[in-house]
Amino acid sequence: MQKTICITGASSGFGKFTAELFLKNNWKVIAIARRLEPLKELESFVNGEDQLLIQSVDVQNEKEVTTFFQSLPPSFQHIGVLFNNAGLSRGKDELIHAKLDHWEEMINTNIKGFLYVAKAVLPIMKEQASGYIINTGSVAGRNSYVGGNVYGATKAAVKMLSESMRLEAAAYGVRVGEIAPGAAETEFSMVRFDRNKESSDAVYKGFTPLNGNDIANTVWFLSNLPEHVCIQELVIMPAAQPNANVVYRK
Repeated sequence: MQKTICITGASSGFGKFTAELFLKNNWKVIAIARRLEPLKELESFVNGEDQLLIQSVDVQNEKEVTTFFQSLPPSFQHIGVLFNNAGLSRGKDELIHAKLDHWEEMINTNIKGFLYVAKAVLPIMKEQASGYIINTGSVAGRNSYVGGNVYGATKAAVKMLSESMRLEAAAYGVRVGEIAPGAAETEFSMVRFDRNKESSDAVYKGFTPLNGNDIANTVWFLSNLPEHVCIQELVIMPAAQPNANVVYRK
């Protein structure tokens, strides 16, 4: 049977690169994100019929998420891997200066949306008695830094929820792991700094950050492990960044 991966946040960054890699390697791909137009770009990587399913889904909306997964076409109902990846950061202000709408969006996407997707997919995998859920965390959920307050808290929640999810899912043959990247040059900083390119570029100045392919290749590696192997956590950092607070720049 042709294997199927479901990817959230597939319109850019880690999700987009991962979708492209799996399509090139003849997996079936379910790609969802809020923006539909960038998802359509994935069609150029399709190698055969019925290989790609794209849909505009806002993971912050529980009804949208539930309805989508309950109405999957028969050929996409066997999900072998979930890359639970949708997430974002807004701003880098200290708590006393932070915008409440930034907090709401991060909490609603990074925690609640993350949970809505997991809750919708876990019953599918339980019925199969197999599957691998790969959650996107962050080093920010392990090392705090000035201005990383609520974003870091949401990613710490992903770490803890991955642990509890793994405890429960193992009982019915489903694996759960977390990838926690450090600095990665995708659209992440552009989103964080409201499309301010100068502020975004400064994050990655003077060292080589991770990129989308680095994470896509990691998801590929995990997805092709034998079913008795579960890698629970992977912290992936640029060589110049030993933790969230320290970057050695040239």
